Amino acid sequence: MRVTTNLKALALGAALSTGCAGTPSAPKDSEVQHYTSDANGFDTHSFFYDTGAEVVVFDTQFTEGEAQKVLAAIRARTDHPIRYVVVTHPNPDKFNGAAVFQREGAKVVASEATAAAIPAVHAYKKYYWVSVAHAFTEETYPAQAKVDLTFTGTFSLPLEGDAKVELTELKHAGVSTTQTVAYLPQREALIVGDLVHHGAHAWLEGGIVDGKVRPDLASWKAALEELSAWPRATVYGGRGVSAPVAEAIAAQQRYLGTVESLVSAYAAELGGRKAELCGDAASPHYAELTKRATAAFPDYALPYMVQYSIYGLVNRVACGG
Repeated sequence: MRVTTNLKALALGAALSTGCAGTPSAPKDSEVQHYTSDANGFDTHSFFYDTGAEVVVFDTQFTEGEAQKVLAAIRARTDHPIRYVVVTHPNPDKFNGAAVFQREGAKVVASEATAAAIPAVHAYKKYYWVSVAHAFTEETYPAQAKVDLTFTGTFSLPLEGDAKVELTELKHAGVSTTQTVAYLPQREALIVGDLVHHGAHAWLEGGIVDGKVRPDLASWKAALEELSAWPRATVYGGRGVSAPVAEAIAAQQRYLGTVESLVSAYAAELGGRKAELCGDAASPHYAELTKRATAAFPDYALPYMVQYSIYGLVNRVACGG
């Protein structure tokens, strides 16, 4: 399993329980709210929807400690039961905190493909955080999440009253190997996880297949096109700000195309030194690519997303990965 050691700095600074607490905040619609972690939880949004009778949570944070903060944010607003937790895709900041909500009586819902991918993703990430970064021990790294309810294709959550949450498994992979989106028709809200980081840099590592990262930006762009099925929706991504669906699609596709071109051009520029991108000397090159991505998108938040995930895209473009 290849894991780049340049992530160690992030591990030590961003995965431990130090730093400022995350802050609960709400999008325009007061019934679709979210908690956002600080950098310790990778600035991750967890959305939650109070139907008036029950609560649905979307994505669970990287640790149970952050999930507890989501729970506190919910309880500060409502005492309605938390009925379901939807995992939008198999990355640990989406599923590691699941047990917190299960202890509250919630059922964790994911597509069959996401549920099937979780064990391998969990093993890959646990190995890194425990054995490479030494930010956790075997005992302190979150236990593998368990999914209670799976579906294929589409699924409407069984809710009380007239409230609806419609889940759709996209046909194309996105930021990871499989992607679910959740549509709330009464709110015209489309919750998409890290498929979209509107106004923020993306996580470019790629999905994990057979113990290796496999970014597929062409598939990611195709997954974004699938969001056109909800033309009136506002998109709520895993980081960044909300945006109308057409704007979110166009901006994310432009971002992915630009960053891929930056990596290709940089690899060509290195010439005979290109092999440095594929070994232990790669870290300074990741820093340079982060600088160039930041220059290309000067108004985008969270440039550390590039620094600590670009290795996946570099491996595919320059290293035959």
